[in-house]
Amino acid sequence: MSSIGATELRSSLGDVLGRVQYAGERVVVERGGKAVAALIPMEDLRALEELEDRLDLEEAERALRESAGEPTIPLEEAKRELGL
Repeated sequence: MSSIGATELRSSLGDVLGRVQYAGERVVVERGGKAVAALIPMEDLRALEELEDRLDLEEAERALRESAGEPTIPLEEAKRELGL
């Protein structure tokens, strides 16, 4: 993984995007010496999103198991309680 300053990125965006797209490189963008963003290949983004979806599903399933048998609240009542 490489790093690049925001100013340098502006002047070499095409080259950096090419490295990310064709070489699969991950590039951290820094501003003031601090990492603020990353450029990653689309395959990496898809994999990250799939992982997030899997973790969300596992958490939802866990919550459903924990609440099994507990009384439920109708949606309209929940909205009312939350002021929605």
